Amino acid sequence: MDYLRREGGVSVVERIVIFGATGDLTGRYLMPALAKLYEAGKLPGGIRITGVDRRGWEDDEAGFRRLVLDNLERHAGGVSASVREKMALEVVEYRRADVTDAESVISALGPLTGPILAYLALPPAVFAPTIEALKAADLPEGSRVAVEKPFGVDLESAQNLNRLLHEFLPESAIFRVDHFLAWQPFPTIMGLRFANGIFEPLWDRNFIDRVEIVWEETLALEGRAGYFDHAGAFKDLIQNHLLQLLCLTAMEAPTALHRRNLRDRKVDLLRAIRRLSPEEARLQTVRARYSAGKIGERSIPAYADEEGVDPDRGTETFAEVTLSIENLRWAGVPFVLRAGKALSGFRGEIAVHFKPVPHLAFQRADDPRPNVLRVGLEPNRVTLNLNVNGPYDPFDLEQIELGAALDPQEFFAAYEALFLDLLEGNTTLFVRADEAEEAWRVSEPILDAWEKGLVPLLEYPAGSNGPAEAPAEPEPSRSGAGREEPTPWAR
Repeated sequence: MDYLRREGGVSVVERIVIFGATGDLTGRYLMPALAKLYEAGKLPGGIRITGVDRRGWEDDEAGFRRLVLDNLERHAGGVSASVREKMALEVVEYRRADVTDAESVISALGPLTGPILAYLALPPAVFAPTIEALKAADLPEGSRVAVEKPFGVDLESAQNLNRLLHEFLPESAIFRVDHFLAWQPFPTIMGLRFANGIFEPLWDRNFIDRVEIVWEETLALEGRAGYFDHAGAFKDLIQNHLLQLLCLTAMEAPTALHRRNLRDRKVDLLRAIRRLSPEEARLQTVRARYSAGKIGERSIPAYADEEGVDPDRGTETFAEVTLSIENLRWAGVPFVLRAGKALSGFRGEIAVHFKPVPHLAFQRADDPRPNVLRVGLEPNRVTLNLNVNGPYDPFDLEQIELGAALDPQEFFAAYEALFLDLLEGNTTLFVRADEAEEAWRVSEPILDAWEKGLVPLLEYPAGSNGPAEAPAEPEPSRSGAGREEPTPWAR
């Protein structure tokens, strides 16, 4: 087989086919990640990267190569100019095709002499017909299919996608992508929880008051109406990324960090999350979209007035849900998941709020602020807020912060790490079939309540802290206002 080699008994494909090759995800993240791996010598020798899309140029091959080179110059500045040119001029090729039509896809793939990695960087609406087309192409044994998030648009569509994929691929060859799992905070929260005798005995309802998992950003729509106006903040972030972080924060300890053990524990946790009734959804969720405002020096139009937005669709740019986990460890502890756009400052973190001491000996002190353990998502930083004696009166209290910035991922950012796992067939940091469906079982009642109008669509000015009905974290915890937004992944 020309496109197959063996490393330690693991087959590695040597041809990558990207469906949706002219899209933002491919240009901004996938191609730069592949270029970095190529420069580092981490891709198989003789690698071929085939881009497939509907877009056409007078000379398709030359047009696509120019597009790849432009995107690499814009988004892969750390890669040498010679490697960028070699990637664009020698490694990639282009095939124009209708990705939903089997004959068109088969023609684009051409003769298949060995296993391929088919990467679906596509909108969820076309996943099913593209997978049907791949099935008709009769992919060689050892081929793999990667599907970007969100995996479907509801429970039924996720179940249908799983059924279609399993008709011609084993689960070990299916990679449902959630790049948060390949990002540095993933091992950070695992290490804090399961490698420290300080925290493990305290990690339950007896000592923890509540947990917040938050992704708030200053970015507005930024030209992504085609995708975001159909997804919204909940499907874009909470249904996948933040639920994954919830799993890591609250799941039981795996016996080992093996793909099955780890994913079994995540599924157990998802199954323990209480599905909200319509009344609970009304009381425990918030949705809103931004109106016109200013973020720093930028004037932001109202979301409903952004180009490409259908205001009647009622898409939310801010979403907050409070979930309960019905098991012995977490009964009674609220888990707040919040995501929002066009806010006053960037905040991405897991914040674990501990309960106060049962008796406070400092009678003259005001109620002390709670101890909070924060795992910063970007930058990756761990802090712990503690109460100590005040500097002037030994019977007063003040709060201090102990913190450490963790070394950044030196080479393997999220998509680089994911591509290495894809090529080596390692499914540990990808979402399993039952896990994808359980995430929709949690999410669907919330989205149903929103669609029925049980939860009003609020508004908040761009550049504010969000809608008044969603209390903001105290100002000291909000960081990054005015600094460059993080960009190590697609949202």
